[in-house]
Amino acid sequence: MVSVRAYISSNFTKAFLTIFLPFFLIISLVYLVKISSLTSQIQITFGELLMLYSYSIPDIVFYTLPLSFIASLANTLIKLSTDNELIALYALGLKAKKVLHSLLLLGFLFSLLLLVISLFGMPLSKQFYSSFKESKKSEAKLNIVAGKLGQKFGDFYIYVKDKKENNFYNMVIYNRTEKNKEQFFSAQKGNLNKKNGITSLLLHNGYGYTYTKDKLQQAKYKTLEVYDQSKNRNYYFKSVFEFWEKAKTDKGTLHRLLFYLFVSLIPFISVYMVAAYTMINPRYQTNHSYIVIFSITLFFYTIASSLQKWGTFPLLSVSILFTSILGIWLFHKRVSKFF
Repeated sequence: MVSVRAYISSNFTKAFLTIFLPFFLIISLVYLVKISSLTSQIQITFGELLMLYSYSIPDIVFYTLPLSFIASLANTLIKLSTDNELIALYALGLKAKKVLHSLLLLGFLFSLLLLVISLFGMPLSKQFYSSFKESKKSEAKLNIVAGKLGQKFGDFYIYVKDKKENNFYNMVIYNRTEKNKEQFFSAQKGNLNKKNGITSLLLHNGYGYTYTKDKLQQAKYKTLEVYDQSKNRNYYFKSVFEFWEKAKTDKGTLHRLLFYLFVSLIPFISVYMVAAYTMINPRYQTNHSYIVIFSITLFFYTIASSLQKWGTFPLLSVSILFTSILGIWLFHKRVSKFF
């Protein structure tokens, strides 16, 4: 029995890696594109981009692993069926339930991994991601682009005609201090400075204008320093238990928790249902593995999405119990009743 279990597990591992790795790479590209879009707001190095990507790995694994498990489980059982290997095992006296034991263990381990990722890994990684963004914004390392309108430096709007390294040329700065009071600054040259955590723009050779409803004032300056006076928000890092404790009062957090719990259990509770339609006799039954994968995945994620919108803990318990009993009943009716 040990060799049979190892053989089935080996087949499953090959199928799983064949499906999981392409899914993982495709979704990784989507996340990398999303992360790279941050360069329009803040400057990040290639190393920092990779660090942000590492914070996204728990999300990528969480969303790709359940689907990959269902697809690889279906393909493994269909292959063993069409190659008549399951029939040979039945002829040796092994019951279909015993053949499935090793896959049930794998489903349990995958669900356990998903629970750890969703309940511990994802809350931490999301907070690391948000904390990094806040710290980069507080440093005010702006990616000021020459010729682009609408760029902000603190409370100021800034336009730069030319840029060479850290020096800016032909600059215009606008600020609305009050409802009927506006300020304009122009400078031939400027550069970004940071001292003791305070960021400023040092302007050279320019004019400043203050406009009100009644008068216009002009000042000529040789050097002028404009400070970023926007308040930096210190990101409060919560422990995992503090993060999920909000579920007691916040419905959004509660529904997210229920969604994570149900999706995490999909590998374990889907084994019987998938096996019911993929452990077949190839002489009398047709291979419908793609339909099975699509239908079962849609079925489970429809329940998960419903829990995310309207779920409660009693409804989660009913959903898990219902899907588990349904899978066992279908497996008995279609497979274990005959093999």
